[in-house]
Amino acid sequence: MSGSGEVPLVSGAEVEAAAELLADVVRHTPLWHSRGLADRVGGPVWLKCENLQRTGSFKIRGAYTRISRLTEEERSRGVVAASAGNHAQGVALAARLLGCSATVFMPVAAPLPKVAATRAYGAQIQLAGQTLTEALAAAAEYAERTGAVFIHPFEHPDVIAGQGTVGLEVLDQCPDVATVVVSAGGGGLLGGVAAAIKSRRPNVKVVAVQAEGAAAFPGSLAAGRPVALPSMSTMADGIAVASPGELTLAHCAELVDEVRTVTEEDLSQALLFCLERAKLVVEPAGVAAVAAVLADPAAFAPPVVAIVSGGNIDPVLLLKVVQHGMAAAGRYLSLRLRVPDRPGSLAAVLAELAAVGANVLEVEHERTDVQLHVGEVEIFVVLETRGPDHADEVVKALARAGYQVTPG
Repeated sequence: MSGSGEVPLVSGAEVEAAAELLADVVRHTPLWHSRGLADRVGGPVWLKCENLQRTGSFKIRGAYTRISRLTEEERSRGVVAASAGNHAQGVALAARLLGCSATVFMPVAAPLPKVAATRAYGAQIQLAGQTLTEALAAAAEYAERTGAVFIHPFEHPDVIAGQGTVGLEVLDQCPDVATVVVSAGGGGLLGGVAAAIKSRRPNVKVVAVQAEGAAAFPGSLAAGRPVALPSMSTMADGIAVASPGELTLAHCAELVDEVRTVTEEDLSQALLFCLERAKLVVEPAGVAAVAAVLADPAAFAPPVVAIVSGGNIDPVLLLKVVQHGMAAAGRYLSLRLRVPDRPGSLAAVLAELAAVGANVLEVEHERTDVQLHVGEVEIFVVLETRGPDHADEVVKALARAGYQVTPG
C-alpha cells in the first residue's frame, strides 16, 4: 500500500493480486459502445456492464476477495454483513463458494427481490433498521456477540482491491480511455477502480458520481474526515450511504479527480436511456455514472467509460422510475382545459388530441371548482407524447383550436 497521509492506500499490485484470485470466480463483463452517449459527448463512450456480473453487481469481487483471505478458523465462525441488497448477495454467494455460513442484516425496506436473491444464495437474513447505517450497527453488534467475522461493504483493503479489478478490465478493454466515471456510495468501487486506473494510467481522469440526496463525499472531503449526512433521500438505495469510511475517503482525496452529483430526474432519465437505447436493465444506483454523462456530456473528455454497476431492481420500482423518467424527458404531459359544459365537448378535445398524435392516458372532468364559470367544465388529461417538441406541438394545436390550456 501507499498513501501521502496516515491512511495507507490500496496499491495497483494488490488489485492485480485480487484479479488473479478472482480469475475463475467472476465474469469478465462486457464493454458496450453507446452511440446515444457518444453523439452527445462527441467521441466514443463505453458502458462497462457490471449489471451482468454474477449476483447482478460488482460486489461479488470484493466479498470473495475478503472472505477468501480469512483463516480457516475465522471462516469456521461464519461471516456477517449489512447491505441494502447488492453486497448482501455478493457475500452470500462468496460464502457459499468458500464453504462458510453467512448472516446478512438488511434494512426493513430493502427491495424484496434483493432479499429473496440473498436468501437463495444460502444466507440467513435479518431485517434491522430503516437505513443501511442502522443495519451496519446491528451487524457489528452481531459480530461482537457471536464471533462471526464482519465483512464491511467498503471499508477494508481486500474489498477495495477486489472491486478495483473492474478498473483493470476497463484498461484492458479500452486502452485509450481518457475518462472513467464511477458511481459512489461508500466508495469501495470508487477507491478500487481509482487505485487500479492511476497505478497504470495516472493521466486518466476518474470521476465519482453520487446521488444528490445522498452525497456524503463532498462534505467529507471539505472537512478532511468522514462526516455523516443527517438524512438521505434518493431512489438509488444501493449508493445511499450516510458517510464514507476513512479508507475510502483517503482513496477519493488522493486518487479521484472530481466528484459530481446527479438529481433524481437525472437518474430516472438515465435508467430509461439504458432500457431504451442500450437494452440494459439497471437499478438507479447502478446508472449514476450514465446519469452524469447524460446530464452534462460536455464535461467528459472521450473516450469515456461509464461503469454500470448494478442491475438488481425491484420491478415495482422499475415501473415507477420508468414513468418518472418519461415525465422528466417530456414524454408525459399533464394539461387542464376549460370547455363549455355541453354534449360533445370532451369528444371535440379528444379529436384534437388524436389529430396531433397524442395518446390519452388519463382523463377527468371537474364541475365543482369555484373558479369555474356556470356552464364550464374543466378537463384534466395526462398524455403520452414523443418528447418535448411533440408536447409543444400538442399545446399549440389546442390553443389554435380555441382552448384555454394550463399545465396540469
